[in-house]
Amino acid sequence: MANLKDDIIKLCCEISTNKRIKAAFKNSAKGAVVTGGTAFVGGLLGGPAGIAVGAVVGGALGGWMTSGQFKPLPEILMELSHTQQEKLYSDVMAIVGTLKWTEVAQLIAQVNGNASLHEQVLGAVLNFTKNQLKADVRYED
Repeated sequence: MANLKDDIIKLCCEISTNKRIKAAFKNSAKGAVVTGGTAFVGGLLGGPAGIAVGAVVGGALGGWMTSGQFKPLPEILMELSHTQQEKLYSDVMAIVGTLKWTEVAQLIAQVNGNASLHEQVLGAVLNFTKNQLKADVRYED
């Protein structure tokens, strides 16, 4: 099964590469820590007015820090945890499970040769990225 799982992950990477898809994670926890930290420091240095100033500055800084840095989706897919890979594998196998292949190039050719199948796999990858990884997705121009 490891070979099948690797083939499916490579298929997803290939489709993502061809569509030039990028994804970004919103790190809201990191932004909240920055905002809270600067409000706290502002409060220590300037009292109630310092809290307000610190919160404004921290909010702006936190928002800037978490504004999502987009990475190529294939890079993200290759870094998935074992559990995440299993979920993606399961989602895509539900679509391509009836296909027969002996090497990943065959699988890619079969999926790319069938527009409906290609769109279904692409949809599964995008749904996984948005729902499981909680990432924003965009197509590179």
